[in-house]
Amino acid sequence: MCAVFGGIYCLRHSVQCLVVDKESGKCKAIIDHFGQRIIAKHFIVEDSYFSENTCSRVQYRQISRAVLVTDKSVLKSNSDQQISILTVPADEPGAFAVRVIELCSSTMTCMKGTYLVHLTCTSSKTAREDLEPVVQKLFTPYTETEIENEEVEKPRLLWALYFNMRDSSDVSRNSYNDLPSNVYVCSGPDCGLGNDNAVKQVRLLVFLGFVLSRWCGRESELFFPLEGGKRDKKASLI
Repeated sequence: MCAVFGGIYCLRHSVQCLVVDKESGKCKAIIDHFGQRIIAKHFIVEDSYFSENTCSRVQYRQISRAVLVTDKSVLKSNSDQQISILTVPADEPGAFAVRVIELCSSTMTCMKGTYLVHLTCTSSKTAREDLEPVVQKLFTPYTETEIENEEVEKPRLLWALYFNMRDSSDVSRNSYNDLPSNVYVCSGPDCGLGNDNAVKQVRLLVFLGFVLSRWCGRESELFFPLEGGKRDKKASLI
């Protein structure tokens, strides 16, 4: 929606640093990896662009993830064109339920005759320690012995990658040190299914822009213009 209302995207431009004005304390530009200076009034960023000093007080949670390629679906079905979602309960105290999302080749994420599987949970240990027990329950390792066995019921595991990533979805803005007032933080992926948290963050940003426009007399700095240019008090953005 940002592009619809005149927002500009700089594709394939990684951010090297934010330029902050010493007097106002506001961010006035970014420097990309080409050394190009891009000026704007507002900046919406993911916190990986911040310095270590800015994030020194932030306490991040961790997410355990795995990406698998298998030879058939975990669910028995006559169709080979499906998306499967299941939740595997935790086996022991202190562990978390694992969400499994299986994508077929019609989603254009894997080759025909294979399935792409994502496993996600809140970390209690390393990704392999958290997720490998579930992988062993649902899939069979792909070995020469099992290739010859045509009666294997579970899908064969063709490829697997385990990794941990940080979860910044619950981090408060106040946790960051000296964050410029015109820099707004959006989190990366979380453990939730769908984009509910991202939608909430966008709604908040739009609401802040509306407040600046209606009650602070700063209409020119509104993130997203109201539909049709209307500025009546009855307009609702959320």
